[in-house]
Amino acid sequence: MRHTIRWRIALPYMILMMVLLGGLSIYLSGQIRVGVMNAMEKTLSQHARVTASEAANLFAGGASSQAVDDLAHRYAALLEARVTIIDKNGVVLGDSEATAGTMQNHLSRPEVQQALQGQVATQVRFSDTLKQSMMYVAAPVMVGDSVVGVARVALPTTAVEANQRGLNRVLLLATVVAILLAVVLAGVVSNMTVRPLKHLTTLAEQISRGDFHLPPISRHKNEIGQLEEAFAQMGKQLSSQFGAVQSERAKLNAVLMYMNDGVVIADADGKVQLINPAAERLFNVQESRALKYDVVEALRHYQIVELWQKCQETGEMQSITFEVGPEHTFLQAIASSLGDALPGSTLLLFQDLTRMRRLEIVRRDFVSNVSHELRTPLASLRALNETLQEGALEDPPAARQFLNRMETEIDTMTQMVQELLELSRIESGRAPLQVQPVKPCELVGKVLERISPQAERANLALRMDCPEDLPEVLGDTERLGQVLMNLLHNAVKFTPPGGEVSVSAHVEGDQVVFNVHDTGVGISEEDLDRIFERFYKADRARAGGGTGLGLSIAKHIVESLHGRIWADSEVGAGSTFTFTLPIAR
Repeated sequence: MRHTIRWRIALPYMILMMVLLGGLSIYLSGQIRVGVMNAMEKTLSQHARVTASEAANLFAGGASSQAVDDLAHRYAALLEARVTIIDKNGVVLGDSEATAGTMQNHLSRPEVQQALQGQVATQVRFSDTLKQSMMYVAAPVMVGDSVVGVARVALPTTAVEANQRGLNRVLLLATVVAILLAVVLAGVVSNMTVRPLKHLTTLAEQISRGDFHLPPISRHKNEIGQLEEAFAQMGKQLSSQFGAVQSERAKLNAVLMYMNDGVVIADADGKVQLINPAAERLFNVQESRALKYDVVEALRHYQIVELWQKCQETGEMQSITFEVGPEHTFLQAIASSLGDALPGSTLLLFQDLTRMRRLEIVRRDFVSNVSHELRTPLASLRALNETLQEGALEDPPAARQFLNRMETEIDTMTQMVQELLELSRIESGRAPLQVQPVKPCELVGKVLERISPQAERANLALRMDCPEDLPEVLGDTERLGQVLMNLLHNAVKFTPPGGEVSVSAHVEGDQVVFNVHDTGVGISEEDLDRIFERFYKADRARAGGGTGLGLSIAKHIVESLHGRIWADSEVGAGSTFTFTLPIAR
């Protein structure tokens, strides 16, 4: 019975009235209580301050306990409230409702504690002496700048609670009456609505099952009969159209779902009408949210808005390229008017060109860097060759010196080619790693032993901090030695004489962290993010030679071993290169 339309009409009325009146009654009851209690607290606070002021005169004059008790009784009669005067040790010196000497020490009372700190404090609780709920307001008794006692004024909250109960009864009665009226009104409305709607139930059920062949089932010539006949005619038309629409819709959804390009359709007012999953990913927005907003709020990029506006104004196709998001995704956006298909609407197509752009940048940088790095040794070889041809061959000592320099330049180019091949093999996976457990201290010790002569020639101190009980890591001994050797070589090369280079290792979680620290010239902040790129050299490194591939190789080796590598540096304060490796299990 509760599923009938009568109940579905009546219940919302009843629930609405109950919720509204119930909430209103609770709100009003609470507000009135709060207002009364606040007024009561304000009055008691004023009384407490006046009492405290009078008590301060007695305390300052060294009055007797009897005088203090008399003050409490006098002010209690004047203020029509309970008055208690307490010294700073919590001893009750005077009380209008009980004998002071028989009362408990009040030092532990919350309002007394706060008043002794120089604050006016309020507390509502049950009184063991008077056996009823009371509001206590305590004010500090000040003599000079010192708190010497507390004056407390209290009133019972019985009247407030009685008024509250009376108000609650009135509100409850009003709620019940309103609910009864709502039930009667719901019954009348439901009876008027249900009778004609029953004639449409069969037609609605057929439509819900997808059966659009709906013959009229009523002979009434009134509006209901006409509506049933219209349902039947509509069903015949929908039967043929629905199949075609479903087929086209399935094709469109499949295309939009699986295409890599983002698609957004906006109407003449800029409100988003359609957005596919690719566009959701590009702009980090969900379809349910995007369809509630316009282009400005959904896509949140001013260039797209300008593109849409320009397309709306001219009616011609517009396109731009721009970057979005913290990942710097590079997009090409094309806006096209949908014309007669969807008048006033605009199709926005977004193509992700990030990978192509990055590949182009990598290719351009690679060609530029290789050209730059090869130009110097080739120019040097050409100059040496021309010098030899111009007569240096006739001077054997000079000729040998030039040939040695030519050999050095050839070695530089050979090293560059070897490192390029090495980097290519590592990146393409054609340089398989011999992964096995490696002892960190043994690895560090061997590399330090190899770099030691170079450090001595540079007048640098080498230091190693590696606990012997460090767990083994998973790695390739030869490749890891190459990583450490490269980092130490750079540290030695860029640390002035008298400096220090140190290597340390420690455990963090399930990884071992290696640090190579130097006291050298440091790296600027703008260079720090790019030092692991191929051929990239910070300004401090250009004078020192090198191919600029060592750190890139080190980065690929560490990442191939499921580790991470980074650098921290400050110009003039040295650098610290850090990499992590997983602990062998």
